[in-house]
Amino acid sequence: MVDVDLSQLPFTLLDDEGRDHIRRGIDLAYFDRDEIILETGQAGEFVFLIHKGEVAEIDPTLPASTSRIGHYTAGDLFGAISILNGKSRYRFKAEQESLCYLLPKALFQQLCRHYPDFSNFFRQSLTHKARLLTEKRAEGGVTMAGFMLAKVSECMREPLLMAASADIASAVKRLNDSHADSLLVETQGKLGMVTKTDLLNGLVLGDSDVSSPLEEIAHFELVTVSPEQYLFEVLVLMTRHKVTRVVVLEQTALKGVVELTDVLSYFSSRSYVVSLQVEQASSLEALSAASQRTPELVKALMAQGVKLRFAMGLLAALNGRIMSKAWEFTIEEKYREQSCMMVMGSEGRGEQILKTDQDNGLILADNAQWPALASHMQTLTDTLIQLGYPPCPGNIMVSNPEWVGTVSQWKSNIAKWASERDGDSLMKLAIMLDAHAVAGNPSLLESVREELFERCSRDELLLSYFARTALRFSTPLTLFGSLKKPQHGIDIKKGGIFPIVHGVRTMALERRIKATSTLDRLDALAVDGRLDRRFADDLGEALALFSELRLKQQLAALEATSTLEEANRSNRVVVQNLSSLERDLLREALHIVKDFKQRLSHRYHLEYS
Repeated sequence: MVDVDLSQLPFTLLDDEGRDHIRRGIDLAYFDRDEIILETGQAGEFVFLIHKGEVAEIDPTLPASTSRIGHYTAGDLFGAISILNGKSRYRFKAEQESLCYLLPKALFQQLCRHYPDFSNFFRQSLTHKARLLTEKRAEGGVTMAGFMLAKVSECMREPLLMAASADIASAVKRLNDSHADSLLVETQGKLGMVTKTDLLNGLVLGDSDVSSPLEEIAHFELVTVSPEQYLFEVLVLMTRHKVTRVVVLEQTALKGVVELTDVLSYFSSRSYVVSLQVEQASSLEALSAASQRTPELVKALMAQGVKLRFAMGLLAALNGRIMSKAWEFTIEEKYREQSCMMVMGSEGRGEQILKTDQDNGLILADNAQWPALASHMQTLTDTLIQLGYPPCPGNIMVSNPEWVGTVSQWKSNIAKWASERDGDSLMKLAIMLDAHAVAGNPSLLESVREELFERCSRDELLLSYFARTALRFSTPLTLFGSLKKPQHGIDIKKGGIFPIVHGVRTMALERRIKATSTLDRLDALAVDGRLDRRFADDLGEALALFSELRLKQQLAALEATSTLEEANRSNRVVVQNLSSLERDLLREALHIVKDFKQRLSHRYHLEYS
C-alpha cells in the first residue's frame, strides 16, 4: 500500500474505504526533465498527483511565448479531465525531474460512480469549487458563525400593530405595557411606523396632543425584509438607508420587526459596533474614531469567513454613511437639496473594502446659488482626509473645479467625452458610469447618468473603443510558477479584477443597466439574457476570488507597514504561497477571464482593432 497524503480536496470527499482503495491502487512514476507526461489529443489513462517536481500545462495552438497556460507543483492534480472527456485538451510536460502518483483510469471511474461528490468536484463550475474552499476553511476552525447562517426569522420581535386612527395616549400606554420603542400602524392596507421619538416630537415640537390620531405622526416609507433573508443583509440595509428598524413581511403578511440593537447584539464581536458608532457620531472627532476602526472590522469579517459579497456590501454602506455624515457636518442644510455628492471608482461600485483614495465629484442643480462653493468643497476634501480617505493622485475630488458642475455642465461634458473618444474621455465616461450618490439629492445624478446612457448605449463605435481597455493587460496564466522572489507575483488587479470589472461595465452601458456593482451588473446581464447564468456566476466567483486574494495581501501589508496607502497598492499575489486548492481555483478563474476577453473581442469586434 502506497503512503500518500489524501488529506486535501478532492480526496476529503471520499470516506476511509475510498481513500484505502486509492492507496492500494496507485503507483509512483518518475518523469525526466522536459518529458511529455500527457500529450494533446491523447486518451487519458491516469489521474496524476504530483509528489515532487513541477509540470507545465501547454496549449500547442498558441505561439511559443504564450503557450504555457498552467503550472502544477507538489499536491496538484491533473489528467482527470482527459479521462472524463476521452482525450487531453492540452500537453503536460515535466519542467524538472518529477515524481507523480498515478491513479488508474478504471479506479478513478469506479470512485466517481460510488462517490458523487468526488465526481462532481471535477465536473463542477468555479462557483461550486469556491464554495468547497469556504467550507474547508470553516472546518479548519474559521467559523461562519451567525454571519452566513443566521436568518431574519431568528432575530425578529413580535410586531405591535394598532389602527392609524388610534390616539397618541393609547399608543403611549401600549408601548409602556410592552416595553417597546416602536409600533406599527395600519390604514387602508398600508403600514406605517411610530417610534417613541415620533411621539415625543409630535407632542412637544408639533401640533399634536394626546387625543390626536397616530396617522398624523406616523411615517409610511418603510424598509422591509423577508424572514428568510440573512441577518447580515439587514445590517447592510439599515446602514445604507439610515434606519434602525426594518419591518419583516412574508409576501404581504406582517411577521415582525428587527431593530438595530438586536442585530448588533446577535453579532457579539465588538467590531460590529462600528455601525452603531458611525450612526451615533455627533462630531467629526467621534466620526473619525469610528472611521479608523473599519480596517479592524474588515479583519474580523475575513477571520469569520464572511462571504466577500456581504463584506463588500457592509463596508460600502458604512463608507457611504461616513461620507454622508461628513457632508452633514460641513455643508449647510440650505445647499443640500440643490446638490449631489457622488463617489466613483471602486467606491462607487461598492467594491472597495479597505479605504482607498478619494474619487468624488459634485453635481449642482442648474439654478443653484452657492457663493462659497469652492471653499466649502476644499473643507469637505480636507474633512475626508481627516476621516482616513487619502487625496486622489489624479485629483478627482470635489476640491477640483473640473469635478464640480451643474447638471447641464455635466451633460455637456458627457457629450464632449462621447464625441472625442480618446483615452482620457473614455476613462471619464467609465468613472461617471460607476458614480453613486452618497449625499444630497440623488435625482441630480440620475439625470446625468440618463444622459450618459442616451449618448453612449447605442453607439457601436464608442462601445468598441470603450471595451478595448478590458484587453489592455494580458491574463497572467503563463506566469504560474515562474515567479520565485517574494517581491514578485501575479498582479491580480490588472490580470484578473480589471478585465472583469471593465468588461461587465461595457456590457452594462450597452444594456442601460443602472446598477453600479459588478456583481449586480452580472445578475442583470444574466436576467437580460446577455450572459449565460452559469458563466455570469463563474465570472462573479472569479472576481470574488481575486478580490479576496488581493485583500489578504493588503491586510498582510497593513500589518507590516501600518500604512493604508501602501497596503492599498499591494496587488501582487505570490502563487507559491497559496494552497493547492487556491492555486487550482486561481488557475481556473484566470481561464474564465481569458474566455471572457475572447467573448468581448467577438462582441465588440476587437480582433480587428
